[in-house]
Amino acid sequence: MRPLTDDETKILFEKLSKYIGDNIRMLLERPDGLYTFRLHRERVYYCSETIIKFASNFPRKELLSFGTCFGRFTKTRKFRLHITALDYIAPYAKFKIWLKPNAEQQFLYGHNVVKSGLGRITENTPKYNGVIVYTMNDVPLGFGVAAKSTIECRAADPMALVVFHQADVGEFLRNEDALT
Repeated sequence: MRPLTDDETKILFEKLSKYIGDNIRMLLERPDGLYTFRLHRERVYYCSETIIKFASNFPRKELLSFGTCFGRFTKTRKFRLHITALDYIAPYAKFKIWLKPNAEQQFLYGHNVVKSGLGRITENTPKYNGVIVYTMNDVPLGFGVAAKSTIECRAADPMALVVFHQADVGEFLRNEDALT
């Protein structure tokens, strides 16, 4: 368990800014205390300062995890956001997409979203920017990357891709043995 280096912090914040923009400050400076990101076994954890103090009492080899896993660094030093970060990212999302009920199941199976399954989309969503995917009842399902901007979506074919799938809450069931 160690603090992130400057390069790792930059990579993490660039990835988070695709989804929540400048609201990263809201994640770190919460009213219930100071929160921070720590690296342990190539995974980035989001936790409070008090949890870090408790976790520092254990040897690194015996410490499995602490806080909430936000993602991991790949071998090529790219950052992959995990679905466990969804509950923390969703309230601060800049761009959102709501799915019709018939498209929810397809998204939860790991498929991309087509325009016929699109219920609503946030105004001025740019192309290739991170979006949080919701049900029509405002329950966050996962996140992805917008394949088309809001303007392009209006004129798109019903079978055209609107969102590229990144992660969803169905991953817990599909990859339950690999998630640690």
